[in-house]
Amino acid sequence: MKTSILTILLLFLGSIVYVTWHLWRLTPGGWAPKLCVSLLYLIWMASFFASMGMRNQLSTATVTVLYEVGHPWLIAHLYLLLGLILADVAVLVKILPKAWMAGNGITLATFLGAVAILMLSGGIHYKHKYREEITLDAGLGHPMTVVLASDLHLGYSNRKAEFSRWVDLINAENPDLVLFGGDIVDISLKPILEGNFAEEFARIKAPMYTVLGNHEYIGHEDEAADFFNQTGITLLRDSVAHVGNLTIIGRDDRSNRHRLPLSSFMNGADGFTILLDHQPYHLEEAEAAGIDFQFSGHTHRGQIWPGNWLTDAMYEKSWGHHQRGGTRYYVSSGLGIWGPKIRIGTRSEYLVLHLK
Repeated sequence: MKTSILTILLLFLGSIVYVTWHLWRLTPGGWAPKLCVSLLYLIWMASFFASMGMRNQLSTATVTVLYEVGHPWLIAHLYLLLGLILADVAVLVKILPKAWMAGNGITLATFLGAVAILMLSGGIHYKHKYREEITLDAGLGHPMTVVLASDLHLGYSNRKAEFSRWVDLINAENPDLVLFGGDIVDISLKPILEGNFAEEFARIKAPMYTVLGNHEYIGHEDEAADFFNQTGITLLRDSVAHVGNLTIIGRDDRSNRHRLPLSSFMNGADGFTILLDHQPYHLEEAEAAGIDFQFSGHTHRGQIWPGNWLTDAMYEKSWGHHQRGGTRYYVSSGLGIWGPKIRIGTRSEYLVLHLK
């Protein structure tokens, strides 16, 4: 485990050296403009690491600025890295002349401009929230509308004003029930408590249930549980709740290595059953337990291309509709997002489930 982490770290550091070296080479003129461009890139990178490593030492306002400035660096770095590798290969096979990759302001402007346009369009795309709709026969005796959302990642990045807009979308559905699929909190409760996000949860006009996600575990799951309790959200941790003839089953997150097997707390689960399980691993367990509908999140479907290729390879289903036997599934790419508020090749969404 330590060896693989060290390998990933070395590759990441190597990619930073690779991109910075290319920015130095591509910048025309003497050492002064080259140094200026390279330092600006490294300072941008430093703001990302500062937002992650110093969030407990700095004020909420300062960390918020560092998040907004620093986290888009990840996207820029990835696409600059991919573009530069392709350009180097093109030079190697003599598709591009070597002169294009040294002291060339046009090439530098092309790379930076293309990445900027891509990030800008991805930021605009992120702000649009897609409404996915499913209708199922549930045999409840009366119809119900359930809104389900996962991966809100509220905090330094997705702040109160943004969350207020999401609450308006939820209330517009006139739901009978609202279910969250984990990762409501983006690691730290500090900005949520200081920003009084509880006011927005109080505006939701339906009973709310949630499960924990891995980000609540990365932070402090007990503090998150206390916040949910104070906010009126029922937290299900390997437990079952009943709303009329509807049964909601909530699994503790996979981060808890001692979580119970699904079959051990299914007693009393009758009527139409909805399972909330943050991470969509081992989908066969819901099928074996006779669950009617499972809702998961976690994957974000990679957030940006080519991350979706990776998640599609990792999971049986990394996004969208799925079925195993009599069990229906929906794996959400998330309403919010971790880190940079940019979506490229994926989407932000919420699910409206009509139970007939």
